[in-house]
Amino acid sequence: MAKTILLVDDSVTMLMSVKNNLEIAGFKVETAEDGVKALAKLTAGLKPDLIITDINMPNMGGIELIKKARVLPGFRFMPILTLTTEASQGKRDEGKAAGATGWLVKPVGGADLLKIIKQVLPGA
Repeated sequence: MAKTILLVDDSVTMLMSVKNNLEIAGFKVETAEDGVKALAKLTAGLKPDLIITDINMPNMGGIELIKKARVLPGFRFMPILTLTTEASQGKRDEGKAAGATGWLVKPVGGADLLKIIKQVLPGA
């Protein structure tokens, strides 16, 4: 069965590009434009195998989304990757403290992204 990834980014271009790469690789991809919409999907019953989130988004950013997802039942140990333009060590530390599994700085090539997904998502 295909693994499901929740992709969260406020850039429509980024969502389409990454979603396309992931679907070609055989993943089922759900998308959300910000943390509020992503959290709504999670609390409504979506149980992805992996979450990939941007950090800087309107309404609710990625750090807050990670913190809120980590307290939901069944999400404590789920891999959560950030895919962001933020490269500062301070932001990385903030993400790690919130519960991010990994930190990727845009742009990330499709092959590199898939390699990292395979590292954090057993059986991918």
